[in-house]
Amino acid sequence: MSRTAIVYRSPHHGNTKKLLDAIVNAHPDVTLIHAGENDFSPDMFDVIGFASGVYAGRLHRTVRKALASADGKGRKAFVIYTCGDTLGEKYGERFADDLQKQGFESLGTYWCTGWDTFGPLRLIGGVHKGKPDAEDMAGAVQFYESLNL
Repeated sequence: MSRTAIVYRSPHHGNTKKLLDAIVNAHPDVTLIHAGENDFSPDMFDVIGFASGVYAGRLHRTVRKALASADGKGRKAFVIYTCGDTLGEKYGERFADDLQKQGFESLGTYWCTGWDTFGPLRLIGGVHKGKPDAEDMAGAVQFYESLNL
């Protein structure tokens, strides 16, 4: 069995954390590492997930920093992200490329919309309130299970 960790940051509405909690509930052997607050030693894991919301088209800066410092040689990785943009799949290829640049074998990405109150959206209560929902969380678990780790 592969040792799996997911390095994440989910500071605003906890959108991404909801997906990760669903994965850990179904697979308690997965280790969650809060990016920027916990030491991250990639050598302890065979598979590493990187997860956050999308900020100006990029993962959270602490997750990017963890990825940039990780040696991916001989390891597999995936990305899970939430996004206020309904066309969020457009970021997946970029994130998979980021994994490959660090030497990881990319296993793919999972994304869904999340509640977004950035900038002027706050004035109207945001968009996608209630997201991610139970279907999105089940989709994250299904994605993780499809990796056949």
